[in-house]
Amino acid sequence: MVNIPEYYAGKNVVISGATGFMGKVLLEKLLRSCPGVKAVYVMVRSKAGQSPQARIADMINCKLFERLQAEQPDFAEKIIAVNSDLTLLELDLSKEDQSILVENINIVFHCAATIRFNEPLKDAMQLNVLATQKMLALAHRMKHLEVFIHVSTAYAHCDREVIEEVVYPPPVNYRKLIDTLDWMDDDLVATLTPKLIGERPNTYTYTKALAEYLVLQEAGDLNIAIVRPSIVGASWKEPFPGWIDNFNGPSGIFIAAGKGILRTMRASNDAVADLVPVDVVINATLAAAWFSGSQRVNSLMVYNCTTGGINPFHWGEVENCINMTFKNNPLEQAFRRPNVNLRSNPFTNQYWTTVSHTLPALLFDGYLTLMGHKPRMMKTITRLHKAMVVLEYFTSHSWVWNTDNVAMLLSHMSPEDKKVFNFDVRQLHWAEYMENYCMGMKKYVLNEELSGLPAARKHLNKLRNIRYTFNTVLVVLIWRIFIARSQMARNIWYFVVSLCFKFLSYFRASSTMR
Repeated sequence: MVNIPEYYAGKNVVISGATGFMGKVLLEKLLRSCPGVKAVYVMVRSKAGQSPQARIADMINCKLFERLQAEQPDFAEKIIAVNSDLTLLELDLSKEDQSILVENINIVFHCAATIRFNEPLKDAMQLNVLATQKMLALAHRMKHLEVFIHVSTAYAHCDREVIEEVVYPPPVNYRKLIDTLDWMDDDLVATLTPKLIGERPNTYTYTKALAEYLVLQEAGDLNIAIVRPSIVGASWKEPFPGWIDNFNGPSGIFIAAGKGILRTMRASNDAVADLVPVDVVINATLAAAWFSGSQRVNSLMVYNCTTGGINPFHWGEVENCINMTFKNNPLEQAFRRPNVNLRSNPFTNQYWTTVSHTLPALLFDGYLTLMGHKPRMMKTITRLHKAMVVLEYFTSHSWVWNTDNVAMLLSHMSPEDKKVFNFDVRQLHWAEYMENYCMGMKKYVLNEELSGLPAARKHLNKLRNIRYTFNTVLVVLIWRIFIARSQMARNIWYFVVSLCFKFLSYFRASSTMR
């Protein structure tokens, strides 16, 4: 077998979803590690008055592409923006662009999807199912297509405890569902959605399962592989550790914890946090296309790109890493000191949510109102709670994923390819990765310079002193108002105070003698 860069040499590749988190990492890695690739067509729609070409130009000027820019200054010449909208008829491709893709494309990476968990079912079907159907229809017309890669999710079949590397039949016929949703109004669809998705937690996982089955049914003679990543996080190594550019998934929760806004969350400490670095997913995706494309595999290959069964990491460990990292390297202008706690009991979590989130937010908004400013904290807390409700299902359950195909793929790679396209998560050191993840959010999402750390630490110490002062005053008030009304309580009070003074006097005397 040729190695991976040799396989991509001279090939024309098309990527849908190239402006998304995974899509842009795929684009960067493909161009950097497979310099012989002929051209990469990226399907992009116009947005906010920007043309596809302008959007791509803006995208490749970000931090992610700096290493590629240094190694291959002319890399942008290989990127060809194609005006396309996956929700429209024939992907909204012009006849000319259709002809170019049909005549030239060798490899398709279909990464486009909505990642909003609570997307209305009609919209989720449009973006995750119908768009996939249109991409397959286009792929069937491509004269030189070697492989079609569909990026799914490991949670597509989260209603199962054990998930094999196979495509499972969905609970409904996707063709009938598409026809039915076509005539239903939005209110009726919203009413029927809980019944339709059944035991799945949201429309995202439901429609991704339907899309997988659609790929299986409509593959025909296409050479197809499905890659299923779990919770995609910041980069592990490439193009540099900790790169991330969004608040999606757990990232927004981590930042809220670092800011001291998030103090309690419903989760099981013992549940496996199946995080997977984005560069691991992309390396596995490029390798999967190489294997299927060069081997001409007869069956549809599925790859569970997960970490839990190979190198497990638990939510309780995530909590410890976040608290430790953000206490040592605090975020600027934190609301409180980082101290998030995971609670599996819903009633306990609700109590601490009220005490640690709602009441402080109301008090802070009251202060802002008195000072003539617009209240904002309660709005932030409400948004945070909605995000946590969406994630609760995934932070409270564990799954067993079979990863035999991933292991097989790794075994077929040359030693050099294993280094350049590394997705062996057995080598992943979680504490180091989480520290880089947190620091990446500080640098690349919040744009906070490391030079600001001394001031941030000083601010954190100030918050700690305010907290200790507040707790002391609160204890004194409770004693004086509710307890010290009886003679016995007063005696206990004076005894405790005198004991404290004696200890202070003892330590002061000891330090003077030294």
